[in-house]
Amino acid sequence: MNLSYWEIKSWLTNIDYTVVGSGIVGLNCALQLKTRFPKAKILILEKGTLPQGASTKNAGFACFGSLSEIIDDLNNHSETEVLELVKKRVEGLKLLRHSLGDETINYKELGGYELFSKNNEAFYQHCISQKDVINRLLKPIFNDVVFNLKENLFNFENIENLCGFNRFEGQIDTGKMMESLLLKVSSKGIKILNNITVESFSEGNDSVKLKTNAFEMSTSKLLIATNGFASQLLGETVSPARAQVLITKPIKNLHIKGTFHLDEGYYYFRNIDDRILFGGGRNLDFEGEETTELAQTSLIQNKLESLLKQTILPNTPFEIEHRWSGIMGVGNKKKAIVKQISNNVFCGVRLGGMGVAIGSLVGKELAELTQ
Repeated sequence: MNLSYWEIKSWLTNIDYTVVGSGIVGLNCALQLKTRFPKAKILILEKGTLPQGASTKNAGFACFGSLSEIIDDLNNHSETEVLELVKKRVEGLKLLRHSLGDETINYKELGGYELFSKNNEAFYQHCISQKDVINRLLKPIFNDVVFNLKENLFNFENIENLCGFNRFEGQIDTGKMMESLLLKVSSKGIKILNNITVESFSEGNDSVKLKTNAFEMSTSKLLIATNGFASQLLGETVSPARAQVLITKPIKNLHIKGTFHLDEGYYYFRNIDDRILFGGGRNLDFEGEETTELAQTSLIQNKLESLLKQTILPNTPFEIEHRWSGIMGVGNKKKAIVKQISNNVFCGVRLGGMGVAIGSLVGKELAELTQ
């Protein structure tokens, strides 16, 4: 890059904190750093024109886990760990709503539903049998019953008549959330450089040197918030997980309102602007979807369309308007990795598909690791 003296002096000199990634975690981290250190010079580097991973590409679910997901978590985590996971998701959503305001992010608490396929009666019965157990487990967090059963009022087909229902869950407008965060960061004098890929870094005694696709620079502290792309810079156990999504054209008199999970949470859909946004299907090809390539596959897209026709909108004509994909960061544990890597390098990654819920909190925790 052909940089001038002025550009180097104003944008790339005497940087106190450099944050890699301008998603939910990175932006919240930068805002918390500015609150703690008002005079600090903070720079955010983002490899995309817009945030590249999942922050502007997610479905906008303000959720903390379906009944079947929490049951499954208990197979791989202790009760204490599961409670901590749910608690952090609830706290993270509260922080997001408090920081930006419900009106700004178009938060609507329409409830979350879980649909059970008629093809898996044993799974359905197991989840229903565990409902009261999970409600007792979560009672200390909510001081109320979380999961109830509701009849299928939306004319879905090929599912059990009773759906899991959680009145505490809601939905947001992802675009408005990220717009608001970006405006807030800009208003604090925090600079963002887009289309800049950090290729490597090396640490000295009191600074970190960064090599990017455009220039080299030094920073006092480096904070990495690249989630699903974390393995490209770090040795942490974070695997990329692609999520494919589609959205319909507006549907007249759309009667579906809320957020919905299907097939153990591997499929999810919601209403937005008189449309159905529908994503998932990673379970059809786990190996193939462990990628950072932002693309779609016919295998998954055809399955999404099939479920729309046969289950979600069986008697309603619809057209697909747009398709996209995002990259999540997952691992063998659900807990996010928020830690100090070395003297001047820190990371907040592996959000496990819960970026909307925990992103604000992980960003805050990442900022609080630094001096």
